[in-house]
Amino acid sequence: MNSRATVTGSGTYGVKALPKIAYGQGSYLFDSDGKRYLDGSGGPAVYCLGHAHPEVNEAIKAQLDRVAHGYRYLFTSDAMEELTEIVNANAGGHFPHMVYVGSGSEAVESCLKIALQYHTARGEKSRRRFISRRRSWHGNTLGALSVSDFKARREAFEGSLLDVAFVSSANAYRLPQGVEGHQLVAYLADELEAQILTIGAQTVAAFIFEPVVGAAGGVVPAPKGYAAAVSAVCRRHGVLVIGDEVMCGSGRTGTFRALEQDGVVPDIMSIAKGLAGGYQPLGAALYSEAIHAVLAAAHGGAMTGHTFTGHTSSCAAGVAVQKIIARDGLLQSVLSRGKTFRQALRTAFADVPEVGDIRGRGFFIGLELVADPLTKTPFPAYASLHADIGRRAFEAGLICYPSTGNVDGTNGDTVILAPPYNASDEELAEIIAILSPVIRDAVVAARRAVALR
Repeated sequence: MNSRATVTGSGTYGVKALPKIAYGQGSYLFDSDGKRYLDGSGGPAVYCLGHAHPEVNEAIKAQLDRVAHGYRYLFTSDAMEELTEIVNANAGGHFPHMVYVGSGSEAVESCLKIALQYHTARGEKSRRRFISRRRSWHGNTLGALSVSDFKARREAFEGSLLDVAFVSSANAYRLPQGVEGHQLVAYLADELEAQILTIGAQTVAAFIFEPVVGAAGGVVPAPKGYAAAVSAVCRRHGVLVIGDEVMCGSGRTGTFRALEQDGVVPDIMSIAKGLAGGYQPLGAALYSEAIHAVLAAAHGGAMTGHTFTGHTSSCAAGVAVQKIIARDGLLQSVLSRGKTFRQALRTAFADVPEVGDIRGRGFFIGLELVADPLTKTPFPAYASLHADIGRRAFEAGLICYPSTGNVDGTNGDTVILAPPYNASDEELAEIIAILSPVIRDAVVAARRAVALR
């Protein structure tokens, strides 16, 4: 049988004919030809415990031997109840209520619905609008896509999306024109407040943001003080705060909640990817007791969820993953080794000026490529630098997550690294050893493409 399917990859990763996956082992994946790939990005920042972890697999098998799925309107389950306790505890006890779903997009969609339902229950049905940020990505459902500013992923659906207002991204590497670094937080908070007042506070349901922007920006942590400043603005105007931690949450930054490092607790929060580590599809919309009390009084609870909400074997996977992370002290490891890893990357690329910025938190790291490090001018989109890096890395046996458009929706190349929390120091060094020549060669090719244009 041909080991390469006729399915072709999207341009994002630069991979054309997709190899067939055979099996995984820890931080590595193997295709049906026997080629080994080091999973340096955990796929799309999902596989937090790597692949084929025997304890997680056994937990799923044990649950399947009992029952695969108990429908939520007929049964609860040990797995779902235990996971709910674990997640609430990991989140500092701020979110005793949650709706489980099958993906990050569904989690965000549920967060939006909970916000709308909350205002309806309070008699403020005028609050139908959402505010989001430029260069953000929140998911593929129509609602989640509506609050996303990712041009390539939105274009085909324009005209059928929600009417969403957008404010500037919070990117210390790319400051708004005329704004200095020390002014950024105040500028962004003022901009958000002005937007709320412009469209009318009585019309705004919620402000949604990623504490650390993932795919759309190439791992952009908000500057210190930002989350607290925008939350204060929202509180003044009765606007709910939705923290989208699908990609950056569940320990990816070294704390279960990314916003824990910002000292902020949102009203509603989405999680997914690292929750069950990709062993089963699982996400969740978390909300506070204050939100729940309003929903329960008016409607009996949150009016969102799906057939597979609280899927029993998915919850069992989540329990196993979270217990292993806690038992093995992996969050503290991610927090401390993430700093070391970023520094090692900076050292490795110190002589490559086109690597303009290396940023992130924990094991969530972004590299931004620029044509001119002084002006931060990106390579033109036609050079496809991000895709070339993804392709070259894949051919060399490394999986990274390239993305584009982070500057203006069209131009701008980034590469995301998000290794498993339990990756060894040797594996982290291998990521750098493979990526270093790949980026160097891709930059040379991009400059050649520009010169020949």
